[in-house]
Amino acid sequence: MKLYGLFIAAAALVAGASAPVKAQMANPSFIAKAIAFTNRPAEDRAQDANRKPVEVLQFSGIKPGDKVIDLMPGYGYYTRLFSRIVGAQGAVYAVQPTEMDKANPKFLKSVKSFAGTPDYQNVAVLVQPIASLQLPKNVDMVWTSQNYHDLHDPFMGSPDVAHINKAIFNALKPGGVYIVLDAAAAAGTGTSKTNDLHRIDPAVVKAEVTAAGFQFVGESDVLANPADDHTLAIFNPAIKGKTDKFIYKFRKP
Repeated sequence: MKLYGLFIAAAALVAGASAPVKAQMANPSFIAKAIAFTNRPAEDRAQDANRKPVEVLQFSGIKPGDKVIDLMPGYGYYTRLFSRIVGAQGAVYAVQPTEMDKANPKFLKSVKSFAGTPDYQNVAVLVQPIASLQLPKNVDMVWTSQNYHDLHDPFMGSPDVAHINKAIFNALKPGGVYIVLDAAAAAGTGTSKTNDLHRIDPAVVKAEVTAAGFQFVGESDVLANPADDHTLAIFNPAIKGKTDKFIYKFRKP
């Protein structure tokens, strides 16, 4: 009976210890603080309902102190969140391909407007030709959101995607993760809809990234939209902001 009592007490201690961990995983405080940051732009906050940053960032596994590459960062929605999450001990490298800057210079102008400012001191901007990326080494995460499909488009010079994914693989530390978030094209369409609809078949992404040596470790359906029939361009007013999106997580062994 005495041993049984000790077992019950030990089990209670383990259960009590695990409860806070589960609560933290459900809503990590560092993610919540980044989203609630006082100086966060109103235009970013207006996108939160559709972009669901809490769930998306939880899935990524980002944490304070991480070094992150934000590849093709757009206007910097996630760049700013990464910066606030990783903090002073971390770093965020916003990598903009030269080709994308030529096609839409507003993106780079936006990111440069806040990179290195007091609120985002840990953000550095790198502008490089997509075919010859020189990425920082030993990073914890490489992230690309709604732009992977562009790697197959003429305006980017239709670069060697295998070479790009290998460069990303080499930039990551062992155990580092590569997150690809993009708008889904219909199954079986491959890369045929990247230029007109700005969508890509998720199966193509999985095949291309794993071919570079990555392990596929999971996906999130938090941004999935079964009502999207994959026939409209992502900028079409009928679907803009609510396209069916996939989020894949890959890990460097």
